[in-house]
Amino acid sequence: MSATQSGFTVALPDEQATQRFAVEIANALEPGDLVTLSGDLGAGKTAFARALIRYLAGDADLAVPSPTFTLMQIYELPRFTLAHADLYRLSDPSELAELGLDDIASSGVVLMEWPDRAGAWLPADRIDIAFALAPARGDTWRDVCVTGHGKLAGRVARIAALRAFLQENGYAYAERWRMQGDASTRVYERMLVDGKPAILMNAPRRPDGPAVRDGKPYSAIAHLAEDVRPFVAMADGLRALGFSAPEIYAADLVNGFLLVEDFGTEAFVSGSPPAPIEARYMEAADLLAALHAKQVSALLPLPDRTTYALPAYDTEAFLIEAELLLDWYVPHHGLGIDEAGRAEFRRLWLAALKPALDGQQTWVLRDFHSPNLIWLPARDGYRRVGLLDFQDAVTGPAGYDVASLLQDARVDVPEVLERALFARYVRRRGETDATFDPAEFAAIYAVMAAQRATKVLGIFARLDRRDGKPQYLRHMPRVWRYLQRSLKHPALSALSSWYKDNVPAFDGL
Repeated sequence: MSATQSGFTVALPDEQATQRFAVEIANALEPGDLVTLSGDLGAGKTAFARALIRYLAGDADLAVPSPTFTLMQIYELPRFTLAHADLYRLSDPSELAELGLDDIASSGVVLMEWPDRAGAWLPADRIDIAFALAPARGDTWRDVCVTGHGKLAGRVARIAALRAFLQENGYAYAERWRMQGDASTRVYERMLVDGKPAILMNAPRRPDGPAVRDGKPYSAIAHLAEDVRPFVAMADGLRALGFSAPEIYAADLVNGFLLVEDFGTEAFVSGSPPAPIEARYMEAADLLAALHAKQVSALLPLPDRTTYALPAYDTEAFLIEAELLLDWYVPHHGLGIDEAGRAEFRRLWLAALKPALDGQQTWVLRDFHSPNLIWLPARDGYRRVGLLDFQDAVTGPAGYDVASLLQDARVDVPEVLERALFARYVRRRGETDATFDPAEFAAIYAVMAAQRATKVLGIFARLDRRDGKPQYLRHMPRVWRYLQRSLKHPALSALSSWYKDNVPAFDGL
């Protein structure tokens, strides 16, 4: 294989194996992908396509007719639109434009049989899957060759590496369900083999991206995890302290594959729209109080006998996050902040952050809110709070995670409940630390809550404008209300005035 190609082969003994293989390919597909299927009549192309489409549709009985006579069938699937094309009867490649395949190929997935009829239309970036009969081994056997070309060569190499990882750890024949994704590049699958569930985390190393300040990319300045090492280190560290982080069953730290304990689906919210389950939020507040009472280390061991050092949530990290408001939220309203305004914004935040950065520093899980908490009723006390998504953990002010929970960006936390949860946390901290100062902590909490709301407004605007994910805009009103709530604290009076003068109120974007 060349530098722009990668591939692997697989032997499929029967239709069940073909269905499993279809799931592997389906879980690796993204909008814009083209997959070609080639092979003699009866080699298994249509059977593979049918299994893949039914899996993506979540309907094992979905009618998936061969498109031999219609040339193309369109499926509106949960993750993307898929076009299943059969070019056997195509007389000229120019007919593909008439079918509208160009439009689908730009934003959906194309599954194409008889790709040799496509001629020059066939793009350089694609996945080719060739099926061949294997009569020497039996009528049901098929030999399959998978080749990734151009930009998809890396994707195919990753599929091959994942196959090897699952084979080595006993999950090659697992039932698999891709889980709803988050705003990251990570992919999660729920897996089940021999009655044993697990979660597969497929987390390719995230590129740094361009330098944005002092020669560093945003991820380096904001201390965002770029591989799975921080997750593994924190999971082991949290469990060692008695908290419910997932057990790591198997880890490939180089490729970014993890098999971890499946905590299930019992959420911390209920109803429609979802609302906090108060007793569970209270238990989460107890967990934070317990964590913040412990002596923790910033240096954590890893299974490969190396160590991982948690970065400090330092001034520059807080500032570059806050500046997302200026870079994305304000421009989303058609406005801008000049250099003098930016300088004043930074100066005010530096002053506001100083007490927090000078105070107690602890583990900050960073996204401690309802989507990342699972209720574990069989456990006791705060161990019933299952922890997820802590790979971006840092050492920093205790108030940050408290703010993440009490001002949940995706769920309305009424102000009366926020106060009750805050009182619960303060009471628990006071029970174990006679030096704990509630008034001092309240000021730090307000600063952390305002900084987080400021950051999140920028992130949600960026997800819409840059990443094409407008669904995050529905959370904007809530986050805006949280910000206004926090800015009322006297510790933020100067910043509050600046926001009133320079930041447009949320207007629905």
